[in-house]
Amino acid sequence: MNIKIPSLIAFAVALVGVLYLYDKNFIFSHNPVSITIQIFAVGLMVWARLTFGMRSFHAAANATKGKLVTNGPYRWFRHPIYAALIYFFAASIISFPFIETVGAFLLIFIGLFARMLLEEKSLRIAYDDYAAYCKKTKRIIPFIF
Repeated sequence: MNIKIPSLIAFAVALVGVLYLYDKNFIFSHNPVSITIQIFAVGLMVWARLTFGMRSFHAAANATKGKLVTNGPYRWFRHPIYAALIYFFAASIISFPFIETVGAFLLIFIGLFARMLLEEKSLRIAYDDYAAYCKKTKRIIPFIF
């Protein structure tokens, strides 16, 4: 199954949200709650990237290349890299509670969630044990969602 084009479109949707937040200077703040969330998100991103390896360092990465990763943060999240991005940009809403910030975050969330769904389709085909992994591991919020 070729998911590259739809996945890149979903990436572009998320990127529009990120660029909007960047343009308005709505990404970083002095709010301690937002800063804490963003530090946690960066830590999760680094942990996930190191656990997943070099194959995750570009927009068109192939998640089915190599073995299924279920250790590190992947023990609690099916998509810790996407989760980290979602957490990071959700913190912008706390710092900049404007309708535009919410709209930009929704673009980011929708784009990343679409990528998750597309990725999961190919993972189910590539790995026999992926369905069992999905039953015990949530997508972006451990034990919840």
